[in-house]
Amino acid sequence: MTADSTRPAGYPEGWEINAALRDGTSIAVRPILPADADGLQEMLTRMSRKTVYHRFFQAKERLEPEELEAFTRLDYRNRMALIALRHGKIIGVGRYWRDETDPEVADVAFAVIDEEQGKGIASRLVRYLTSYARRLGINAFRATVLSDNHVMIRVFRNAGYPMRREPDAGLYTVEFPTTDTPGLDKADEVDEQLAIAASLMPVFFPNGIAVIGASREPLSIGGRLFNNLLNGDYTGPVFPVNPKADVVRSVKAYPSILDVPDRVDLAFIVVPSRFVTAVARECVEKGVRGLVVISAGFSETGEEGAALEEELMRIVRGAGMRLVGPNCMGLINMDSAISMNGQFGPLSPPPGNVAMSSQSGALGVAILDYATELNIGISTFISIGNQPDVSGDDLLLYWESDPGTDVILLYMESFGNPRRFARAARRIAKQKPIVAVKSGRTAAGARAASSHTGSLASLDVAVDTLFRQAGVIRTDTLTELFDVTALLANQPLPQGRRIGIVTNAGGPGILAVDALEANGLQVVEFSDELKDELRGFLAADAAVGNPVDMIASAGPEEYAACIEVLLTSNEIDAVITIFIPAAPEGAEEMAVAIRDAAFRHHGEKTFLTVYMSSEGAAQLFSSGDKRIPTYPFPEPAALALTRAVEYVEWREKKEGSPVEFRDLDRTRARTIVDTALDRDAAGWLDPDEVEAVLDAYGLAMPKSAVAASEDEAVAQAAALGGPVVLKVIAESALHKSDVGGVVLNVQGEMAVRDAYAAVTSAVSDPEGVLIQQFVEGGHEVLIGMTEDPNFGPLIVFGLGGVFVELIGDVAFRIHPLTDLDAAEMIDEVKSAQLLAGYRGGAAGDVAAVREALLRVSALVADLPEIMEMDLNPVKVAEPGHGLSIVDARIKVRPVVGAWLPSRRDVLSEL
Repeated sequence: MTADSTRPAGYPEGWEINAALRDGTSIAVRPILPADADGLQEMLTRMSRKTVYHRFFQAKERLEPEELEAFTRLDYRNRMALIALRHGKIIGVGRYWRDETDPEVADVAFAVIDEEQGKGIASRLVRYLTSYARRLGINAFRATVLSDNHVMIRVFRNAGYPMRREPDAGLYTVEFPTTDTPGLDKADEVDEQLAIAASLMPVFFPNGIAVIGASREPLSIGGRLFNNLLNGDYTGPVFPVNPKADVVRSVKAYPSILDVPDRVDLAFIVVPSRFVTAVARECVEKGVRGLVVISAGFSETGEEGAALEEELMRIVRGAGMRLVGPNCMGLINMDSAISMNGQFGPLSPPPGNVAMSSQSGALGVAILDYATELNIGISTFISIGNQPDVSGDDLLLYWESDPGTDVILLYMESFGNPRRFARAARRIAKQKPIVAVKSGRTAAGARAASSHTGSLASLDVAVDTLFRQAGVIRTDTLTELFDVTALLANQPLPQGRRIGIVTNAGGPGILAVDALEANGLQVVEFSDELKDELRGFLAADAAVGNPVDMIASAGPEEYAACIEVLLTSNEIDAVITIFIPAAPEGAEEMAVAIRDAAFRHHGEKTFLTVYMSSEGAAQLFSSGDKRIPTYPFPEPAALALTRAVEYVEWREKKEGSPVEFRDLDRTRARTIVDTALDRDAAGWLDPDEVEAVLDAYGLAMPKSAVAASEDEAVAQAAALGGPVVLKVIAESALHKSDVGGVVLNVQGEMAVRDAYAAVTSAVSDPEGVLIQQFVEGGHEVLIGMTEDPNFGPLIVFGLGGVFVELIGDVAFRIHPLTDLDAAEMIDEVKSAQLLAGYRGGAAGDVAAVREALLRVSALVADLPEIMEMDLNPVKVAEPGHGLSIVDARIKVRPVVGAWLPSRRDVLSEL
C-alpha cells in the first residue's frame, strides 16, 4: 500500500491485485482509501487537458476538497473505486456509484493518465469492477462517454458492449451487464495469456543477467549457480555482484547491481535473507525486470520470515517486476537462443519438449537427475519455491504459447490460486498434456466437519476433483510422473484402448495383460489374417495370438518384422514390446533393432518398450532427438499407457455448458439469509428458513410445520393430513437419526404424542419438533455442498440415507456445475444403477436429479454465505415424477465485502 494502511469499515479485504499488462509490465490494483486523496490530486496533474475533460466533462485544474472527500471516502458497496498504481503512484481510477432509484444498476467512470493509455489498464479496471459489483447485486453498469473520447469508446467496443448515441448531445451511453459472457470470457483469457507470457519473457529470455552473491568458492550455492550460467553457454552477458571480490571466475565483479554499466533484465539473488529486500530495492533502481531469489529464510520459516516475504512482495509489485522464489533452486531454459542454466544443481538435462516446475528446491535437484538418467528432454525447468508471485498458474499460461513445449510437468505442494489454475489448465490441456504429482494427500485433508458432505470431503478429494475437471493427469509418485511423461513427450497419443503385445517370454506377457486389463485397456484377439501374417516369419512354436510370444530364440529380425506388422495393423491402437535379455551377448543389438523398427514407422500408433534389464535402457532406445519410452517392468508401462488413453478420452469429450434458470427468486433467498445473519453471526438456518431458501430455487420439500408442544404437534399433523414424520429440532442433533431424533410414518393423535415424546427425550436441548409430510418409496440420494477454504464450494452427489459416510459412494465436483458435470456425477457413483432400474427394480427420475444438482449450483453461486449444505435424504420418484427433499440443513456465515478468497479468480492477476 502506498497510502496510510488504515482501512475504513467495509474495506474489502483480499482485493489487492497485481495485474499483468500486454506490454509485459504489471501494476498494482486495490480499492481506494481516504489517505489516497493527495495521490488522486497528483494524478490529475499528470493528465492532459483533453483527458481531464473526457473524465469530468469540464476543464479542471485541481480537485476541490469536497470532491476529494467524495472520491476517497466510500462505503465500498454503493460507492466503490479501484485505483491502479505503478511505483506507488496512482495512474488510473475506475469507480461506480449505485443508482438510488434502481439498486441493480450503477453508473461508472474511468480515467488513465495519458502516458499509460493503450496498455489495457482501463480494460482491466472494467473487468475488476464488474466482478466486484456482481457479488453485491449490481447487475448492470451504465457509462456516459463523450463522442470524441475514442480511448474509452474503443475499450467498451473491444469488450463487445453495445453503445447507444444520445441525439444532439455529443454523448454515447453504454449499458452492459456485470455478468460474464462466453465471448467476453474468451477475449479476457486471450488477453490474460498474452499479458502473463509477456511478463515472464524477461525471466526466461533475459538480455542480461546479474548474480548477486556470486562467489569465488566453487562449492557454494552462489559459486555453483554462476558456474552453471557460464558453463551452459548463456548467450548474453553475466555480471557477478560481490562487494568482497574484484573478479569471479575471470569475470569482472561489481560491488552493487547499481555499479553494473549495462542493462540487466534478470537478477539471481543469493545472499542471506536479511539482505534480500535491500538488494531488491537496488534492483528496482537499476530497472531489473525479474528476480530469482534463491535465498531461504522467508515464509517457510514462520511469522518473521513471512513478514520479510511480504515486504519483498511490496517492493516487487510496486516496481512491476516478476519474482521467482524465494527459497528456490533457480531455472533453466534450454532454447538455443538463450542457453540459460540458472540453477545450482550439478546436472543439466538434455534439451527437449518437456517443461517442468517444482515447488521444492531439494526435489528439483532430484527431478533433474532423474530426467537426465531417463534421457527426458527439457525445454524449460523452474523451481518456484514459496511462490508468492510466479506460481504454477502463471507458468501454465506462459507454456501455453511456448513453441518449444509439448508436455507440462508439475510437482506441487500447494496451489497459487486453485480456481484460476483449473480455468487455465482446462483450456491448455486440450492442446498440451499436463502431468502433476501433488503431495499432501493425507493429514492435510483431515478436518472436523458437521455435515455428511463436510465429512466426505477432504483436501485430496478437492485436488482430485480439480484435476479431473481440468484434464490434468494426476500421478501418485514421481516415478509415475516420469513414466507418463516419457510416453507423452515421445509418442503419438493413443487413439483407443486396443493394445497389442510382443514378447520373447510368456511370464512378462501375462503380467502385461493383467496390468492392462486391470486398468480398463483391451488386449484384443487378433484376426486370422493378422495371425497368418505373423506366422509367416515367426518360429513354429511361437504364439501369434495377443500377446505375441516369439519365444526366447527370437532374434533382432523377428522383433523388427513383428513390430512393423503390428504398427501398421488397424486392429490395435498401441504396441508394447517386451524384451528380456536371455544372455549378455546380443542385448544391445536387439535393443537397436527394436528402436530402429519403431523409428521407421511414421504413423500415429503409440509404441513403448519394456526392457527388463538395468543396463542403460534409456540411452539404448534413443537416437539424436528421438526417444522411445522404456520401462523396466510391464506394470508401469501399462499404467503410463492407461493415463495417456484416459487423457485422450477427456480431451475428446464435449465441453459442458452452464444452465440458466429463469424461475429463481433470488431476492427472497437473499432476504432470508441476510435476516438470519442479522439474528446470528453464523450457524444453521432454521427449518422454515431452509425450506424457503430451497423453494426460492425450485427445490421442493414436503409440507411441514414446527411444533413447540404435544398439542401443537397433534394440530399440525392433522392440518398436514396423512402420515407424517417427526424430527427433533436441537443444536446437538446434527444427525437426528443417530440419536433417535426421527420417527417415520406417524398417523393418529396418540401416535403423534408418543413420537413427540420420543424425539424430544432423545436430546438434552430440544427446541421443538418439525412435523413433515411422510414421503413413501423412492430411491434415497444425497446432494450437498461444503466450502473448501482453498478450492471454494465442492458439490457432492451419492447414495443417500444414514449409511452415506460408511459406504462413501459419492462423486464431487468443484463449483460451478455445467450440464455435463451434473450428468457425469450421477453416472460416476455405483448406486446410479439403482436409478436406472437395477435388476428389474423401479427406475428413478434421473433428469430431476440432474436439474436439482444444477439448481443447487445456482443457489451456491448466488449466496456465497452458504458454507455447508446437506440435502439428505432426497427421495427420487419414478421417471417423470420428480424428487422430494426429505431433510435439509444449510449453514451460513457472513461474507465481508464482496469476495471470498476461496472463490477468487481474477483474470491477469499475478
